[in-house]
Amino acid sequence: MNQITKLTQFASMFFMTLALSLFSLNISAQTTDTGWMTNPQHPPVQTRFVLTGQQDPQAKTLTGYLDVKLTGDWKTYWRSPGEGGVAPSIDWQNSQNLSKVDWQWPYPQKFELLGIETLGYKGDTLFPMTLHIDDMSKPVTIDAVLTLSSCTTICVLTDYQIQLTFLPSELKVDEDVMFSYAQAVSNVPQSSPFVEVTQTNWDATQSKLQIKLKNTQGWQNPQVLVDGVGDAIRDYSFKLDGLQQEGDIVTANYSVDTWLGEVELNEQSLYVSIKDDNLLVEEVTQAQAGAVTSSLPTTSLASIFLFALLGGLILNIMPCVLPVLGMKLSSIVAAHGVERRQIRTQFIASSLGILTSFWLIAGFILVLKLTGNAIGWGVQFQSPWFLGLMVLVTALFGANMLGLFEIRLSSGTNTWLASKGDNSLVGHYVQGMFATLLATPCSAPFLGTAVAFALGADVLTLFATFTALALGMALPWILVAVFPSIALKLPKPGPWMNVVKIVFGIMMLATSVWLLSLMANHVPMLWIAIIAVIAFVVMMARVKRVYGEKALVVSGTASLVLIAGGLLLGSVTADQWATPLPDDLAWQKLSNSAIEEHVNNGRVVFVDVTADWCVTCKANKIGVIWQDPVYSLLQSPNVATLKGDWTHPDGSVTDFLRAHGRYGVPFNIVYGPAAPQGIPLPVILTDDVVLSAVKQASGGSIQ
Repeated sequence: MNQITKLTQFASMFFMTLALSLFSLNISAQTTDTGWMTNPQHPPVQTRFVLTGQQDPQAKTLTGYLDVKLTGDWKTYWRSPGEGGVAPSIDWQNSQNLSKVDWQWPYPQKFELLGIETLGYKGDTLFPMTLHIDDMSKPVTIDAVLTLSSCTTICVLTDYQIQLTFLPSELKVDEDVMFSYAQAVSNVPQSSPFVEVTQTNWDATQSKLQIKLKNTQGWQNPQVLVDGVGDAIRDYSFKLDGLQQEGDIVTANYSVDTWLGEVELNEQSLYVSIKDDNLLVEEVTQAQAGAVTSSLPTTSLASIFLFALLGGLILNIMPCVLPVLGMKLSSIVAAHGVERRQIRTQFIASSLGILTSFWLIAGFILVLKLTGNAIGWGVQFQSPWFLGLMVLVTALFGANMLGLFEIRLSSGTNTWLASKGDNSLVGHYVQGMFATLLATPCSAPFLGTAVAFALGADVLTLFATFTALALGMALPWILVAVFPSIALKLPKPGPWMNVVKIVFGIMMLATSVWLLSLMANHVPMLWIAIIAVIAFVVMMARVKRVYGEKALVVSGTASLVLIAGGLLLGSVTADQWATPLPDDLAWQKLSNSAIEEHVNNGRVVFVDVTADWCVTCKANKIGVIWQDPVYSLLQSPNVATLKGDWTHPDGSVTDFLRAHGRYGVPFNIVYGPAAPQGIPLPVILTDDVVLSAVKQASGGSIQ
């Protein structure tokens, strides 16, 4: 009996010991944390250090996080606190079997007090950490001191002792802890394949830093923070001067200073942290010496609309649109004796035509944008079908103004031009649309900013900006619609109208010739010549039929003499009456690799992105690039000239434009040893602008 009792007691003790051992093992296998640590002298702050149990035996790493809980208005700071404050820090030196700890920082909030801007956190914040272990098979002892700065109107520095001992192999992953860790990591900016730092210029003379960022998916409401990577520049203060968005390019300018002495950022590594809608990104870049050409404009939506209105208004006097205004002038003069109500409706119809055309362009661009295709201002002139249609339409309208044709709708009741003062509105509507289609290659300089802004903005802003462009261009037409008496105050119809019609008719035919010359980029020259001859023969046949043989002889002879004689006289006497245009420069094909190679060899690179259909491009070339002193300077052996031809659709040229936040031509930029990221030039070039940019890009070696 005693033996049975002893056996029973032994069995009970064995199972109790086993149970206690299993319980003890279970306890030791749980995730490890310090529990909440507080300081009675500073109760608004609670903190704890937690290990998730997640580990990588090969990399010898463990994950965890520091949890900081602040009450009320108390806040702590980011790794770079800004103009005040002290960043949290942990001293790990007394720890054992721990080589280093990587601290990850969630994107901070901005705080401002008494004009001092700081960056940090409020409430409950988790800082993810990665622990690097020397030997995963041995116990790890964490004996560290957390120094935490917390502030309201006053600041308090508090120390917290972090003490943990554990064996990595006994750690167990806790799902709740891992969920908290994953949430914390999601608030930390990471590298992204869609975001790229395209430029980091440091201008020591101005103590300015300029950073350009490209997001292939486009920007919404970007915020950008910059701070130093190394200890040498960790205390530098980067104060944002301005942020500008153009398409998928964001440009940020910063004033940099430090209380430790002089600022030197050349070839220093920087963190660039970006926050946007559903986007947190951090990239590392290296500052390069370069010129920060100008401070960023604070472009508001209202100013963009103002530019758009003004640019649209200027389009009315551009050479592409002027012939269309000739048709409108005929309508105005013919309005004598017509009721005010009819004048008003006619000009409202023209204005609606302009609005419709701009909305169609905006819709077309939106479709291209949503489908991921290249977008730009004036890209329709890259299409031979569009050019062919414009040639046909301008020729018919020109012939109409010369009285050779009377263009009618299919019903035969309403004329397109409505020049007789009847009730037809279709012609006026078509005039408005037609004027818009011809306007794009003659875009005013004011249009560049507005169009770039619109193409890079959301759908609503895109249509709003193009509406402003349309209203600006339609403004003279709208004024006549609102005040019909303007039309009635013009001279009365008379024989002089025939002369005016002939002048504007000839201008319209000249537009046809220009458009036909652009077709040579898409169609063999032989076909262009055949089309021109056929058009000339048909035109002369109509002159004979309408005005008789005498008019045929006069107009035909005059045309031939004007063309042949003009060419002959110009070639023979050019040296006496004008400076002949020089031969074109030795242009290389545009490529980023060519730019980089030339700059690395110490050369200045002048880039010209152009198109044959761009009138402003031709004006820049004839008036500045082909004239001394610019022409001689660009021929220098220390200067390379690169051309990007956008006459035809070209993905590489489009990408180059988009990389610089541009959506149209002309675009000129100068690179050099002192400006490796480039100095963009204005739309309208001048000698001084080009010479100054080349001098600056060369570092003063080219005068």
